[in-house]
Amino acid sequence: MADSLRRLVNTSSFSVLQDKLESWYKDYHVVSCDQNLNRCCELVELTAKIQSQLFNILNLTAREGGHYGGVDTLKTRLLPWLGTCFSMATPSVTTDTSLNLIQESMEKERKIRVLSASHDEDMNKMEAQLSSTRLQLDSVKQELSDAHMVLDDTKNKSATTLLATEDEILQLKDELRAAQDQLEVYKRKVDVLDDYERQVRLLRDEVIFLTAEKSMLQERLIRSRSPSPPLRRSRSPSPMRGESPTRARLTLSSRHARLLSRYGDIYAVERLEAQSMLRRYHDDLEMVQRILFIATVESFQAAKLAFRQFRLRVRKTLSPAHLGPGTLEEAALDYITRNLDLYDVQASVNEVINAMNVNPRISFPREVDFVLISSFIREVCRVAFAMQTLDPPLDLAFASDGELYNDTRYRRSYDSEFTAPLVVYHVWPALMEGDFVLVKGEAVTRRGALWRSRSRSSSPVRSRSGSPTRTLVFSHNRSLSSGRLTTSLL
Repeated sequence: MADSLRRLVNTSSFSVLQDKLESWYKDYHVVSCDQNLNRCCELVELTAKIQSQLFNILNLTAREGGHYGGVDTLKTRLLPWLGTCFSMATPSVTTDTSLNLIQESMEKERKIRVLSASHDEDMNKMEAQLSSTRLQLDSVKQELSDAHMVLDDTKNKSATTLLATEDEILQLKDELRAAQDQLEVYKRKVDVLDDYERQVRLLRDEVIFLTAEKSMLQERLIRSRSPSPPLRRSRSPSPMRGESPTRARLTLSSRHARLLSRYGDIYAVERLEAQSMLRRYHDDLEMVQRILFIATVESFQAAKLAFRQFRLRVRKTLSPAHLGPGTLEEAALDYITRNLDLYDVQASVNEVINAMNVNPRISFPREVDFVLISSFIREVCRVAFAMQTLDPPLDLAFASDGELYNDTRYRRSYDSEFTAPLVVYHVWPALMEGDFVLVKGEAVTRRGALWRSRSRSSSPVRSRSGSPTRTLVFSHNRSLSSGRLTTSLL
């Protein structure tokens, strides 16, 4: 059934029947009677063929429904229609009704033609608009392509400019690097010039000292050669040996100023560098500042002890051959001032680190060694050792946690409580010359300082066993230092 229905649809029989009816209607008054009859018979034959195909489809559809499928539809619609078609009764539709129907059909056809014409007109207008829109679209596409070309050109120019800018940047970087290298060269030259000026000053001091010594020796030689009576010779006083200035006395003021400046530089530069290094391993700023303060105090103690031992060895070595001018103590101090490089600073550094490892006020990770701040300790030991050669020597002020704040010796840190009377801990020691304060230290003052200091003192002791390698190095350096000192003195 589906194939028959498809074939009926594809043949468009009803469309052909409608076209033939319209063409017959147009030519009805033009053609002859025979032609009109032929056309009518042709339409009847065509209608019969369509009805035959429809009855065939009806038969196939009824077969598909089975024995009883579609019985009600055949009884109610097909059989009554067949009865009315083959009956000879007079039709209920009159001639006027048929004419009205035909007139209505013609009116509908006229409206359809008008609508078709208006539809064709609208289609033409839409096609015209579509063509104009296509033209506009083509112009927009052309503008877009032109814009793309301009953009590509701009990109190329920008890339070229960027490459040129990068080349300029590279060239400027090279020039900056060359300028920095030249600046480093100039800095080295300035350092060398400073060393030369320092050497020149030292040589001038030596020339002054030697000139004074030469004049004194010449005076003594003249006195020894000039004849004098025996009685008066026995009564003549011996020349004053201590009146001739030594190198240590001649360079005292310059060394004093230089050491004070170096002490301030250690506080401003080396201390902050060591503090930032320790902060990588410990977040407590208070403990880090305590460690650096203790390291400074221990460095001064180790340097003073090393100075006393070094002075004893020098006095022991110089005493058999000392004839003047000046006392043995002055000669020893002058020798130490001339030969500060003989100081075994590494031994003092090792002593300071060992003392810090067993200090009960330090709580620091055991896996971190205080060798990290050995450069800071070394610089403090050198400055402290050189300060012992001054007259009078410089030393640190005594400090303890929980003491009463002294405004003449210390200044408060930025995070202190400025109304608190007691010191929690010290950041930097004060430098003293006898009972006079030369350089103020720094302290942190807060309320409850006594309780804080007691809680700190009750913390566990941080102890480490001394390394045998360090002990061997320390003994070896001490032996080398003693040998080098004996060789230099001889």
